[in-house]
Amino acid sequence: MKAVRFDEYGGVDVLEVREVEDPVAGPEHALVAVKAAGINPGEIAIREGRLHERWPATFPSGEGTDLAGVVQAVGDGVSAFAPGDEVLGWTEERASHAELVAVPADQLTAKPASVSWEVVGSLFVVGMAAYASVQAVAPQGGETVVVSAAAGGVGSVAVQLARFTGATVVGLAGERNHDWLRRHDIVPVTYGDGQADRIREATHGAVDAFIDTFGGGYVELAIALGVAPERINTIIDYEAVQRLGVHGQGTHAIASAPLLAELAGLVADGSLEIPIARTFPLDQVRDAYHELANRHTHGKIVLLP
Repeated sequence: MKAVRFDEYGGVDVLEVREVEDPVAGPEHALVAVKAAGINPGEIAIREGRLHERWPATFPSGEGTDLAGVVQAVGDGVSAFAPGDEVLGWTEERASHAELVAVPADQLTAKPASVSWEVVGSLFVVGMAAYASVQAVAPQGGETVVVSAAAGGVGSVAVQLARFTGATVVGLAGERNHDWLRRHDIVPVTYGDGQADRIREATHGAVDAFIDTFGGGYVELAIALGVAPERINTIIDYEAVQRLGVHGQGTHAIASAPLLAELAGLVADGSLEIPIARTFPLDQVRDAYHELANRHTHGKIVLLP
Protein backbone atom coordinates (compact mmCIF):
# COMPACT_ATOMS: atom_id res chain seq x y z
CA MET A 1 0.00 0.00 0.00
CA LYS A 2 0.94 3.67 -0.22
CA ALA A 3 1.52 5.56 3.02
CA VAL A 4 3.07 8.84 4.19
CA ARG A 5 6.43 8.47 5.92
CA PHE A 6 9.23 10.73 7.18
CA ASP A 7 12.70 9.76 8.43
CA GLU A 8 13.67 12.90 10.33
CA TYR A 9 12.18 16.04 11.78
CA GLY A 10 11.80 18.91 9.33
CA GLY A 11 9.61 20.83 6.94
CA VAL A 12 7.19 19.41 4.39
CA ASP A 13 10.11 18.26 2.24
CA VAL A 14 10.75 15.35 4.63
CA LEU A 15 7.32 13.89 3.79
CA GLU A 16 7.28 11.05 1.28
CA VAL A 17 4.59 8.73 -0.04
CA ARG A 18 6.06 5.23 -0.09
CA GLU A 19 5.07 1.68 -0.85
CA VAL A 20 5.02 -0.14 2.49
CA GLU A 21 3.80 -3.50 3.73
CA ASP A 22 0.04 -3.80 4.18
CA PRO A 23 -1.11 -3.86 7.82
CA VAL A 24 -3.18 -6.79 9.08
CA ALA A 25 -6.21 -6.96 11.32
CA GLY A 26 -4.95 -8.41 14.59
CA PRO A 27 -7.14 -9.40 17.54
CA GLU A 28 -9.77 -6.78 18.39
CA HIS A 29 -8.75 -4.76 15.29
CA ALA A 30 -10.34 -3.95 11.94
CA LEU A 31 -8.47 -3.33 8.70
CA VAL A 32 -9.90 -0.22 7.01
CA ALA A 33 -9.40 0.96 3.43
CA VAL A 34 -9.09 4.70 3.98
CA LYS A 35 -11.38 6.93 1.91
CA ALA A 36 -10.55 10.20 3.70
CA ALA A 37 -8.18 11.37 6.43
CA GLY A 38 -8.03 14.88 7.84
CA ILE A 39 -4.79 16.73 8.51
CA ASN A 40 -4.22 18.83 11.62
CA PRO A 41 -1.81 21.55 12.86
CA GLY A 42 -0.53 19.30 15.64
CA GLU A 43 0.92 16.99 13.00
CA ILE A 44 3.04 19.86 11.70
CA ALA A 45 4.43 20.52 15.18
CA ILE A 46 5.20 16.82 15.68
CA ARG A 47 6.89 16.51 12.28
CA GLU A 48 9.00 19.61 12.91
CA GLY A 49 10.10 18.22 16.28
CA ARG A 50 8.52 21.01 18.32
CA LEU A 51 6.62 18.50 20.45
CA HIS A 52 9.47 16.01 20.87
CA GLU A 53 9.36 16.19 24.65
CA ARG A 54 5.62 15.56 24.73
CA TRP A 55 5.08 13.31 21.69
CA PRO A 56 8.39 12.05 20.30
CA ALA A 57 8.52 10.43 16.87
CA THR A 58 10.24 7.14 16.09
CA PHE A 59 11.61 6.86 12.57
CA PRO A 60 10.53 6.07 9.99
CA SER A 61 7.33 7.70 11.21
CA GLY A 62 3.87 7.66 9.73
CA GLU A 63 1.31 10.34 10.46
CA GLY A 64 -2.40 10.94 10.71
CA THR A 65 -5.12 10.34 13.30
CA ASP A 66 -8.50 11.00 11.64
CA LEU A 67 -9.90 8.41 9.24
CA ALA A 68 -12.97 7.14 7.47
CA GLY A 69 -13.26 4.21 5.11
CA VAL A 70 -14.53 0.71 4.42
CA VAL A 71 -13.75 -2.31 6.58
CA GLN A 72 -11.72 -4.89 4.63
CA ALA A 73 -11.18 -7.50 7.34
CA VAL A 74 -11.64 -7.99 11.07
CA GLY A 75 -9.50 -9.79 13.62
CA ASP A 76 -10.46 -12.25 16.32
CA GLY A 77 -12.89 -10.87 18.87
CA VAL A 78 -14.47 -8.26 16.59
CA SER A 79 -18.23 -8.63 16.27
CA ALA A 80 -19.39 -5.03 15.87
CA PHE A 81 -18.08 -4.68 12.31
CA ALA A 82 -17.78 -6.81 9.20
CA PRO A 83 -16.09 -6.44 5.81
CA GLY A 84 -17.93 -3.86 3.72
CA ASP A 85 -19.03 -1.71 6.65
CA GLU A 86 -18.50 2.03 6.23
CA VAL A 87 -16.88 3.52 9.33
CA LEU A 88 -15.15 6.56 10.79
CA GLY A 89 -12.75 6.73 13.68
CA TRP A 90 -9.17 7.34 14.65
CA THR A 91 -5.81 5.70 15.17
CA GLU A 92 -3.29 6.40 17.93
CA GLU A 93 -0.45 5.01 15.79
CA ARG A 94 0.12 8.01 13.45
CA ALA A 95 -1.03 5.85 10.58
CA SER A 96 -4.17 7.17 8.86
CA HIS A 97 -2.40 8.97 6.01
CA ALA A 98 -2.29 5.74 4.07
CA GLU A 99 -4.41 3.52 1.86
CA LEU A 100 -4.95 0.96 4.64
CA VAL A 101 -4.87 1.18 8.43
CA ALA A 102 -5.45 -1.38 11.19
CA VAL A 103 -7.54 0.18 13.96
CA PRO A 104 -8.83 -1.11 17.31
CA ALA A 105 -12.52 -1.80 16.75
CA ASP A 106 -13.48 0.30 19.77
CA GLN A 107 -12.05 3.36 17.97
CA LEU A 108 -14.56 3.04 15.12
CA THR A 109 -18.21 3.88 14.66
CA ALA A 110 -20.65 3.51 11.79
CA LYS A 111 -20.59 6.19 9.09
CA PRO A 112 -23.94 7.96 8.57
CA ALA A 113 -24.91 7.34 4.95
CA SER A 114 -25.82 10.97 4.33
CA VAL A 115 -22.48 12.45 5.38
CA SER A 116 -19.61 12.78 2.88
CA TRP A 117 -16.35 10.89 3.24
CA GLU A 118 -14.31 14.07 3.57
CA VAL A 119 -16.45 15.28 6.48
CA VAL A 120 -16.45 12.04 8.48
CA GLY A 121 -12.78 11.52 7.66
CA SER A 122 -11.88 14.79 9.38
CA LEU A 123 -14.31 14.73 12.31
CA PHE A 124 -12.44 13.08 15.17
CA VAL A 125 -9.61 15.47 16.07
CA VAL A 126 -11.49 18.74 15.61
CA GLY A 127 -14.77 17.40 16.95
CA MET A 128 -13.25 16.06 20.14
CA ALA A 129 -11.03 19.11 20.66
CA ALA A 130 -14.00 21.43 20.23
CA TYR A 131 -16.22 19.36 22.50
CA ALA A 132 -13.51 19.16 25.19
CA SER A 133 -12.92 22.91 24.98
CA VAL A 134 -16.58 23.77 25.44
CA GLN A 135 -16.87 21.25 28.27
CA ALA A 136 -13.81 22.74 30.00
CA VAL A 137 -15.12 26.32 30.06
CA ALA A 138 -18.76 25.29 30.63
CA PRO A 139 -20.64 28.22 29.07
CA GLN A 140 -24.28 28.69 30.06
CA GLY A 141 -27.25 30.61 28.80
CA GLY A 142 -26.83 34.34 29.42
CA GLU A 143 -23.04 34.14 29.38
CA THR A 144 -20.61 35.22 26.66
CA VAL A 145 -17.79 33.04 25.33
CA VAL A 146 -15.10 34.14 22.86
CA VAL A 147 -13.44 31.68 20.46
CA SER A 148 -10.15 32.44 18.68
CA ALA A 149 -9.59 31.25 15.08
CA ALA A 150 -13.33 30.77 14.93
CA ALA A 151 -13.39 29.78 11.26
CA GLY A 152 -10.56 27.23 11.50
CA GLY A 153 -10.85 23.47 11.89
CA VAL A 154 -11.46 23.32 15.65
CA GLY A 155 -12.81 26.84 16.01
CA SER A 156 -15.60 26.39 13.47
CA VAL A 157 -16.87 23.41 15.45
CA ALA A 158 -16.32 24.99 18.87
CA VAL A 159 -18.42 28.06 18.08
CA GLN A 160 -21.33 25.85 17.05
CA LEU A 161 -21.11 23.58 20.11
CA ALA A 162 -20.77 26.59 22.40
CA ARG A 163 -23.85 28.16 20.83
CA PHE A 164 -25.86 25.00 21.63
CA THR A 165 -25.42 25.86 25.33
CA GLY A 166 -27.44 29.04 24.91
CA ALA A 167 -24.45 31.30 25.49
CA THR A 168 -23.67 34.27 23.27
CA VAL A 169 -20.64 33.29 21.19
CA VAL A 170 -18.13 35.76 19.75
CA GLY A 171 -15.93 34.39 16.99
CA LEU A 172 -12.56 35.96 16.11
CA ALA A 173 -11.96 35.58 12.37
CA GLY A 174 -11.03 37.40 9.20
CA GLU A 175 -13.78 39.43 7.57
CA ARG A 176 -14.20 36.97 4.69
CA ASN A 177 -15.55 34.46 7.24
CA HIS A 178 -17.92 36.80 9.05
CA ASP A 179 -20.95 35.87 6.95
CA TRP A 180 -20.47 32.18 7.78
CA LEU A 181 -20.30 33.01 11.47
CA ARG A 182 -23.43 35.14 11.30
CA ARG A 183 -25.31 32.29 9.58
CA HIS A 184 -24.52 30.17 12.63
CA ASP A 185 -25.69 32.87 15.06
CA ILE A 186 -22.14 33.77 16.07
CA VAL A 187 -21.08 37.38 16.64
CA PRO A 188 -18.07 38.00 14.35
CA VAL A 189 -15.13 40.13 15.44
CA THR A 190 -12.09 40.75 13.25
CA TYR A 191 -8.86 39.44 14.72
CA GLY A 192 -5.56 41.33 14.79
CA ASP A 193 -4.45 44.72 16.03
CA GLY A 194 -7.11 46.33 18.18
CA GLN A 195 -9.07 43.10 18.69
CA ALA A 196 -9.26 43.56 22.48
CA ASP A 197 -11.18 46.81 22.04
CA ARG A 198 -13.41 45.24 19.39
CA ILE A 199 -14.20 42.33 21.71
CA ARG A 200 -15.05 44.70 24.57
CA GLU A 201 -17.35 46.65 22.27
CA ALA A 202 -19.09 43.50 20.98
CA THR A 203 -19.52 42.06 24.47
CA HIS A 204 -20.18 45.31 26.35
CA GLY A 205 -17.11 44.50 28.41
CA ALA A 206 -18.38 41.20 29.80
CA VAL A 207 -16.58 38.03 28.69
CA ASP A 208 -17.27 34.96 30.83
CA ALA A 209 -15.25 32.29 29.04
CA PHE A 210 -12.60 32.00 26.34
CA ILE A 211 -11.64 29.12 24.02
CA ASP A 212 -8.23 29.43 22.35
CA THR A 213 -7.72 27.27 19.26
CA PHE A 214 -4.79 29.22 17.81
CA GLY A 215 -2.16 30.12 20.42
CA GLY A 216 0.11 33.10 20.06
CA GLY A 217 -1.03 35.12 23.07
CA TYR A 218 -4.77 34.50 23.16
CA VAL A 219 -4.64 33.16 26.72
CA GLU A 220 -3.04 36.41 27.85
CA LEU A 221 -5.72 38.31 25.91
CA ALA A 222 -8.44 36.37 27.71
CA ILE A 223 -6.96 37.22 31.09
CA ALA A 224 -6.64 40.88 30.07
CA LEU A 225 -10.35 40.78 29.22
CA GLY A 226 -11.07 39.71 32.78
CA VAL A 227 -11.76 36.03 32.19
CA ALA A 228 -10.92 33.79 35.15
CA PRO A 229 -8.23 31.17 34.38
CA GLU A 230 -10.66 28.33 35.18
CA ARG A 231 -12.94 29.59 32.38
CA ILE A 232 -10.17 29.58 29.75
CA ASN A 233 -9.19 26.57 27.63
CA THR A 234 -6.39 26.35 25.08
CA ILE A 235 -5.70 23.38 22.84
CA ILE A 236 -2.29 24.62 21.74
CA ASP A 237 -0.57 26.96 24.24
CA TYR A 238 0.85 24.37 26.64
CA GLU A 239 3.24 26.90 28.19
CA ALA A 240 0.29 29.08 29.20
CA VAL A 241 -1.40 26.08 30.82
CA GLN A 242 1.61 25.59 33.09
CA ARG A 243 2.28 29.27 33.75
CA LEU A 244 -1.23 30.64 34.14
CA GLY A 245 -3.26 27.67 35.35
CA VAL A 246 -5.76 27.65 32.50
CA HIS A 247 -7.30 24.46 31.11
CA GLY A 248 -5.55 22.54 28.37
CA GLN A 249 -8.26 20.04 27.49
CA GLY A 250 -8.08 18.66 23.95
CA THR A 251 -8.96 15.76 21.72
CA HIS A 252 -7.71 12.88 23.83
CA ALA A 253 -9.18 14.14 27.10
CA ILE A 254 -12.60 12.82 26.09
CA ALA A 255 -11.97 10.57 23.08
CA SER A 256 -14.53 7.80 22.65
CA ALA A 257 -16.37 6.10 19.81
CA PRO A 258 -19.81 6.81 21.36
CA LEU A 259 -19.06 10.53 21.50
CA LEU A 260 -17.75 10.45 17.92
CA ALA A 261 -21.00 8.76 16.91
CA GLU A 262 -22.92 11.54 18.66
CA LEU A 263 -21.02 14.21 16.73
CA ALA A 264 -21.53 12.35 13.45
CA GLY A 265 -25.23 12.23 14.22
CA LEU A 266 -25.33 16.00 14.73
CA VAL A 267 -23.71 16.40 11.31
CA ALA A 268 -26.13 13.94 9.73
CA ASP A 269 -29.24 15.72 11.06
CA GLY A 270 -27.96 19.13 9.98
CA SER A 271 -27.32 20.51 13.46
CA LEU A 272 -23.55 20.73 13.02
CA GLU A 273 -21.55 21.83 9.98
CA ILE A 274 -17.98 20.70 9.34
CA PRO A 275 -16.63 23.09 6.68
CA ILE A 276 -14.23 21.52 4.20
CA ALA A 277 -11.66 23.99 2.90
CA ARG A 278 -9.98 21.72 0.37
CA THR A 279 -9.13 18.11 -0.45
CA PHE A 280 -5.87 16.65 -1.80
CA PRO A 281 -4.88 13.22 -3.10
CA LEU A 282 -2.41 11.37 -0.90
CA ASP A 283 0.44 12.00 -3.35
CA GLN A 284 0.02 15.75 -2.78
CA VAL A 285 0.47 15.55 0.99
CA ARG A 286 3.21 18.21 0.91
CA ASP A 287 0.89 20.66 -0.85
CA ALA A 288 -1.83 19.92 1.71
CA TYR A 289 0.45 20.81 4.60
CA HIS A 290 1.72 23.93 2.81
CA GLU A 291 -1.91 25.06 2.67
CA LEU A 292 -2.56 24.18 6.30
CA ALA A 293 0.60 25.94 7.53
CA ASN A 294 -0.73 29.26 6.23
CA ARG A 295 -3.43 29.01 8.94
CA HIS A 296 -6.01 30.94 6.96
CA THR A 297 -8.29 28.14 5.78
CA HIS A 298 -11.97 28.00 6.62
CA GLY A 299 -12.52 24.51 7.99
CA LYS A 300 -10.71 21.28 7.27
CA ILE A 301 -8.11 20.14 4.74
CA VAL A 302 -8.51 16.46 3.90
CA LEU A 303 -6.40 13.81 2.18
CA LEU A 304 -8.20 11.36 -0.11
CA PRO A 305 -5.99 8.23 -0.41
